[in-house]
Amino acid sequence: MTEPSRTVEVERKYDVDDGTPLPDWTAIPGVDAVSPGEHRALDARYLDTADGTLARAGVAVRRRSGGPDEGWHIKGPRQGDGRVEQGWPLGGEDVPTAVRAVIAAWTTAPLEPLARIENDRTAYLLTGPDGVVAEFVDDHVRATDLRSGTRRAWREWEVELGPAGPSDDAGRAAFFAAIERAVHAAGGREAGSDSKLARALGF
Repeated sequence: MTEPSRTVEVERKYDVDDGTPLPDWTAIPGVDAVSPGEHRALDARYLDTADGTLARAGVAVRRRSGGPDEGWHIKGPRQGDGRVEQGWPLGGEDVPTAVRAVIAAWTTAPLEPLARIENDRTAYLLTGPDGVVAEFVDDHVRATDLRSGTRRAWREWEVELGPAGPSDDAGRAAFFAAIERAVHAAGGREAGSDSKLARALGF
């Protein structure tokens, strides 16, 4: 069985209007440079049981094409300031045995299509002396609730800590406080939903 990749996501999300300019990152502690933007066309299909068992447990299962981490992903329940994400190769459209084995901790019921999220993403690396401090992404999202057929579109920003980002609570708090100041100065605001999936489903 292929061993999954495993990462802990520590990120912040912000809602922005279509015409909002990108933030100025020059005042962010530890950030010396920002890479040119890299465009990624992402297409994700989310699955859950008919009664939403995974969503109630804070778990998301998706198959996403496009981008450097395309594949099958399981995002676990939030733990403190982050979420553990496991990943497997893209493969076919049937849920891999390895993915089913992991989600068996929450359910063994059949999975059904829940939502499709298409995302035109531009990604930027915020780097410092020791490497990537954070990744900033500018997302233009189109989502379809596959249960009701409802379509929604919006723009949002995400900032996710990188391997050279602060690892202690105080350092992270100071870093994200500086990020928030830059976002608000550009015209961004706190995200109204916890995740793209939640927003796609109207939450």
